[in-house]
Amino acid sequence: MLPIPIQKTFTYSVTKDEASFLKRGMRVAVSFGKTKMYTGLVFNVHKTAPTLYEAKEIHQILDEMPLVNERQLKHWEWIANYYMCSLGDVYRASLPSAFLLESETILFKNDAFSDESILTDNEFLIFEALQHQSQLTIHQVVAILGKKKVMPIVNELIKKSAIYIKEEIYEQYKPKLVKYVRLHADYSNDDSLGKLLEELSRAKKQREAVLGFFQLSSNKKPIKAKDLEEKTNVSSSILKSLVDKNIFEFYHIKTDRITFKGDTNDLKVLNEFQENALSEIKESFKEKDVTLLHGITSSGKTEVYTKLIQEVLDKGKQVLFLLPEIALTTQIITRLQFYFGDQISVFHSKYSMNERVEVWNNVLENKTKAQIVLGARSSIFLPFSNLGLIVVDEEHETSYKQFEPSPRYNARDSAIVLAKLHKSKILLGSATPSLETYFNAQQNKYGFVALNRRHGNVQLPKIELIDVKEKHKKKEMNGHFSDRLLKLIQEALDLKEQVILFQNRRGFSPVVECKTCGVSPQCPNCDVSLTFHKFKYELRCHYCNYQRAMPNSCGACGSNTLDNKGFGTEQIELELTALFPDYKIGRMDLDTTRGKHGYQKIIGAFEAKEIDVLVGTQMLSKGLDFENVSLVGVLNADSMLNFPDFRAHERAYDMMVQVSGRAGRSKKQGNVAIQTYNPYHQILQQVSTTNYAEMYKEQLQERWQYKYPPFYRLIKITLKHKDYNKVDSGVNWLYKALYNSFGENVLGPTAPAISRIRNQYIKNIVIKIPPKQSLANTKNQLTKIRNTFDAVKDFRPIRFIIDVDAY
Repeated sequence: MLPIPIQKTFTYSVTKDEASFLKRGMRVAVSFGKTKMYTGLVFNVHKTAPTLYEAKEIHQILDEMPLVNERQLKHWEWIANYYMCSLGDVYRASLPSAFLLESETILFKNDAFSDESILTDNEFLIFEALQHQSQLTIHQVVAILGKKKVMPIVNELIKKSAIYIKEEIYEQYKPKLVKYVRLHADYSNDDSLGKLLEELSRAKKQREAVLGFFQLSSNKKPIKAKDLEEKTNVSSSILKSLVDKNIFEFYHIKTDRITFKGDTNDLKVLNEFQENALSEIKESFKEKDVTLLHGITSSGKTEVYTKLIQEVLDKGKQVLFLLPEIALTTQIITRLQFYFGDQISVFHSKYSMNERVEVWNNVLENKTKAQIVLGARSSIFLPFSNLGLIVVDEEHETSYKQFEPSPRYNARDSAIVLAKLHKSKILLGSATPSLETYFNAQQNKYGFVALNRRHGNVQLPKIELIDVKEKHKKKEMNGHFSDRLLKLIQEALDLKEQVILFQNRRGFSPVVECKTCGVSPQCPNCDVSLTFHKFKYELRCHYCNYQRAMPNSCGACGSNTLDNKGFGTEQIELELTALFPDYKIGRMDLDTTRGKHGYQKIIGAFEAKEIDVLVGTQMLSKGLDFENVSLVGVLNADSMLNFPDFRAHERAYDMMVQVSGRAGRSKKQGNVAIQTYNPYHQILQQVSTTNYAEMYKEQLQERWQYKYPPFYRLIKITLKHKDYNKVDSGVNWLYKALYNSFGENVLGPTAPAISRIRNQYIKNIVIKIPPKQSLANTKNQLTKIRNTFDAVKDFRPIRFIIDVDAY
């Protein structure tokens, strides 16, 4: 299996010894094409020679033991079949890129590495070459060593942390060395210690450092240099001079990055409602493998999860805890760590590549520190050997679905299949379950448990709708704030409580328009207007990251009457700073949370009450728990409702109920203010009464009427190419071919709302699959049509994307 988007696997020849050593799931380095080298994965060892091509020999075997296990391979095959992508795509998506060396891989020297004595001769040659050149490719390494088999040597260098390879790096990998201090061997007895203190009687600071060292050493624990500096209030140069005098010695201990301190505490005692929910879940697990826990916001679902996790750990099995948003992991880690200490590992894309490798190996070897894996959607690919439970928190979230690149899988659905392969149980939890899941629970396909009391019997927040149209007429708006919302914010701040304001647009304003001729600056690569970011005074495209300085005059008519329309989080933050100059305003969106610790800094500051008002996009709406928030404001509800998507209403309901749920979680009832131009809209009315059942019934009726999920399945086909005419003729041919097979159930061809992104024109066709129609036959037919499409010379360069369950 090669990490390339080709449907089939390839056969290579091996010697008899190699064949007896190789097992499914081991990595081998193979050449593919004329010059390329790839890391392949052994899918099968057999004796059938290929007929269409000559089998090449493998270069070398990279693993002693399989890196990927049997169940994983089965799961990958299911994903490839169901989501109509190649096994190579799934393979590339699953493995951390450090495991996938290729001939184009670029090597860099790790400046933190100093111990050259542990390198072999060949390794040293590469390391030395990197002293003179900033980077090397695998091809250049082959030339330096004069041998073809270089992959294992490069692998070893990565393991020893002497080099790293390039990917989207948030922080370069350096083995985490912690500096410790110990007393020099000459001062082991009491006499020598007395002399030492006399010698240092003049050097006051050095004497303090030594005395501080003795105080700390009474704990019988190794002493970190940093702790000693803080305790005795001395600088690092003083410790260094003590080391130069041979009084102290420094030594380093390599620590695993992904360790969580925290003693294991007893689990919290559940209240009667949580107890009932827990016993109902256990009951339903006796008959059903999948159970939905519908618990309103702040009902204490996490506490219920911890009890279930504890029972599974006691049986010696692993647990996978899936979260939709990386921002959530920071809070959940702290809560779970409190109970389970260092049995937790975390896996998501903000971790550097080598940290992901560490977690992969720990899970593969079933180490105690990887009994609970907490992660975003990609963690379903980890090599679990005995999963006992999967928890999918906030299961309604769209971020569980991957849209780009392939495989376009849905982590929630794939996790259900993964649980089946491991014969384990899966719990889906949400305050606003997705219609499909709720429908499956109503149809008795899944177990269903409701938890409808908030923890500590706090009431759900009071939700009020503010009519912005009315406020504009009465001139009661101050910028983007109504007088009512400002009054509520002021009241909360006076009581030393915190406020969250929600606006699902980042930047300062989404449209800049000329008042004279009405033209607004567009992105040259996409069909979309540029967003104004005031902080850097630039216009930016949120699709392709194109950016340019904000112009002083209109590019079309030359007049300097440029005006901003619409508003994003940045504008709200600036307005608030002007309105409430004495309070600290924070902002949480994609621009402020770049880097691995971006989320932690903001969430940490908000929890520590350093920020009074937090403005944010949808990453604020999910599962976060702040006890001092008494008011949540939604600044513009209409932008969520008026969206060209059959799920727009369901999503708007989810998002508003979720963000409202951040208010009043600990003691008293919170307030929620939603600003809208249309307060009588049925979804907003349902949000104001938090009436999920009503929303479900109404949306289900519409879905049935217009033939959408959960009744009909959807497959979306997207064609992309930089030549508009090519895409157009391709999509028309494809429509006719599909119409001949599926008739009325083919919708399209249509151009999406943004019909060109990164200079590629886009056209969509949607196939609806009725309840009685076989999904497998539909896919086979679609594959045949696709193969015919690819065989036409004019259509071959068009990118053909299939997205199954594209919602």
